[in-house]
Amino acid sequence: MGDHGAFHDQFSDKPRAYAQSRPTYPAELFGWLATLTPRGSSVWDCATGNGQAAVELASRFDRVVATDASASQLEHAARRDNIDYRVATAESSGLDDSSVGLVTIAQALHWFDFDKFWNEVRRVLKPGGVVCAWCYALHRIEPAIDEVIDRFYRGPVDPYWLPQRDHVDALYATIPFPFERVETPSFEMRLDWTREQCLAYLRTWSATKRFEQDKGYDPVASIEDELRELWPDGEIKPVHWPMGVLAGRV
Repeated sequence: MGDHGAFHDQFSDKPRAYAQSRPTYPAELFGWLATLTPRGSSVWDCATGNGQAAVELASRFDRVVATDASASQLEHAARRDNIDYRVATAESSGLDDSSVGLVTIAQALHWFDFDKFWNEVRRVLKPGGVVCAWCYALHRIEPAIDEVIDRFYRGPVDPYWLPQRDHVDALYATIPFPFERVETPSFEMRLDWTREQCLAYLRTWSATKRFEQDKGYDPVASIEDELRELWPDGEIKPVHWPMGVLAGRV
């Protein structure tokens, strides 16, 4: 699936806007992760981005090492006393052998060199440790709005998605996973948003930003009028994201 080994920094140009406009992972996911390994275990949150998952993990585990290849993302990450932020790639974490009980990867596994990363996971996890990666696919609101956003997703910005996006659309079912599977509950992300929050989210998409860099204008503007007719100013609507979860023991 293309060049897994190259680090693609999709998000460093506007990290604060990115942090403010992304959906949040469900608390139930982190509660479930906390049942898989003792609280005293160290956790490696790989490709932590703005630290969204790391903060949740830090409330349930004593120590979290959160790495990202993008220093600018880490500059805007939320600080906690028990989170150690470090600049490092997924395939070369700098962690000690057999030093963590849990490895987590939130919405980032599809960028990695899978073979090299799985070897790094085997190296840093303690025997019996757990690795868990998750992603979320295209959000759902209501049929008429979904049709407009689907047309945008498969239309103007479609050529600007990198090939790895296919793994997200498949909810990670297409990623080779060489570990003994842990049975996972079903999870869904849900937020209540205004139209403007939804539009801000569409503008954080890496494909949207590539389109704008290539064409010189904002493609989201092309659907604003349609969405305004379907979604009145200030009206709150529930937004749902289907999630894919890979979990296994070493």
